[in-house]
Parts: sequence; structure tokens; C-alpha cells
Amino acid sequence: MRIGLQIPSFTWGGANTIAPKLNEIAPLVDQGGFYSLWVMDHFFQIPGVGEPQEPMLEGYSALSYLAALTKNVKLGTLVTGVIYRYPGILVKTATTLDVLSGGRAYFGIGAAWFEREALGLGIPYPPIATRFEMLEEALQIAHQMWSGEVKPYNGKHYQLDETLCVPMPISQPHPPIMIGGMGEKKTMRFVAKYADASNMFIGAGMDALKSRLETLRQHCDELGRDYDAIERTALGTVNFDTRKPQDVIAEIRQLAELGFQHVIYNMPNVETIKPVETMIREVIPAVKEM
Repeated sequence: MRIGLQIPSFTWGGANTIAPKLNEIAPLVDQGGFYSLWVMDHFFQIPGVGEPQEPMLEGYSALSYLAALTKNVKLGTLVTGVIYRYPGILVKTATTLDVLSGGRAYFGIGAAWFEREALGLGIPYPPIATRFEMLEEALQIAHQMWSGEVKPYNGKHYQLDETLCVPMPISQPHPPIMIGGMGEKKTMRFVAKYADASNMFIGAGMDALKSRLETLRQHCDELGRDYDAIERTALGTVNFDTRKPQDVIAEIRQLAELGFQHVIYNMPNVETIKPVETMIREVIPAVKEM
């Protein structure tokens, strides 16, 4: 089982504390057996994590900084809302991260959901059906740009005269495309059709996760896609003040039995370093062979 760390909050005492704290966390994660390191792609802090006014870093700038602090872990946004950037620019940004990190980028993307953030910063926020249309076109553009074939792309929402991407990514055939979300009709079908990885939410419960994996397999069968070619990942929260390492190990075992291969946790008090050390010392070795 692969274990990742997501850092969703930077409320660590002020702007001048953020970079020094990342300088502590990132090398420890990189050398301690974690497989991946993630940030959210938001501009306001999200409900459930903190208040909108709390510190939030732009995702790809933060990942570029983390790339320079690490050598081994994969890096990605969990996940970018499709409305935030023109797809051609987004693919170029992810490509740059992959090149400068030596081939360690994931390309995480979803349909976006945080309306307050979008309206607050002047980002158009169309209805959900439109956002899914935009997401599908962005996925098509990513595949076209990373194919190396330079030609126009003409969609309903996006038109590109030349899908030129130089340099190409180091990752082959391209950075893994991860779609976040658990929608059965569109999200799971997009995963089956376009993605290399799916990210689901542990908080939805084991029954819901099992159901979504079954749905994903059905979509793969319908589209002629190899289900096992898609990395199944799950995102959750660990607070060792309220959960024992043994409980986390048991949860990971349940996820492995369902068919998940990569579990990503955020930790509310990650800045204390202690929970990262606990994961390295007690959890990662215990789940390595799952």
C-alpha cells in the first residue's frame, strides 16, 4: 500500500512561518517512506478545514517549492478545479512541475465546487453540467497536448489553434491523470475513459467506496478499459490525538481489501511534525506489503 500526505492547511502562526515549516515537513516525508505529497488547489480555505480568511497557498507554486525540497515523493494537487485555469495553461503548468521535479508530477483535476471562492476572485462559475462539459474537454486537451501531436482542438468551451507542449513531460507516457470525486454517472465514467487514477473520500464509508469501485469497473467494462490500469486512491484524515496507529492500520487494511492501492491522509496538526513521525515509525512499515 502506498501512503501519501496531503497538506490542506497552512494556519501555522503567520505568513513568515509557512516556508520554514514546509522546509521541516517535506524532507521528512521524502525520506520517511511516503509515496506522495499533495496540496489542495484552492485560493480560500475551504469549509471543514478552516475559515475562508485563513492562510491558503496557490497550489502549483507550492508544489514547485516542494519539488525543490524533495527528491523521491510524487507531487500533485488534490485536485485542481477545471474552472481555475485555461486547460492549455493548466497542462503546461503540470508539465513544468513534472520536468522540474524529474518526472514526479500527478495531474489532479475535477469539476470544481467552491462557489464562494470562485465568485470572490472573479472566476466564472457555471452550472455543474457545464463544469462537467469543461472537465471532459480539459481531459481531452491534456491527452492531445501530451500525445506530441500539434493540431487544433475545437470544443464547445475551449478552442486551441496549436496543442504545442515543449518540453514534453518526463513521466511516460505523461503525468498520471487523477480525477477526484465519487459521482457514479459522470465522474466514474470520466475516470474509466480518460484517467490513470481515481481519488475517493474515505469519509463516505466503506460501503459507498465499494459501490463506487464496482461502478468504475462497470464503466471500464463498457468502454473496453482495463480496470487494473487505473490506480485507486482514497483520501482521509488522521489525528493521532484521537486515533491510535493500530486503528489507522486497520482502516488501511479494509481499503486494501476493497482494492485501493494508495491512501492519502491529511493530519490537522502536521506542523508539530509528531504525526508525520508516527506515520513513518508505526504505520507505513506495517502497511507496506498490503
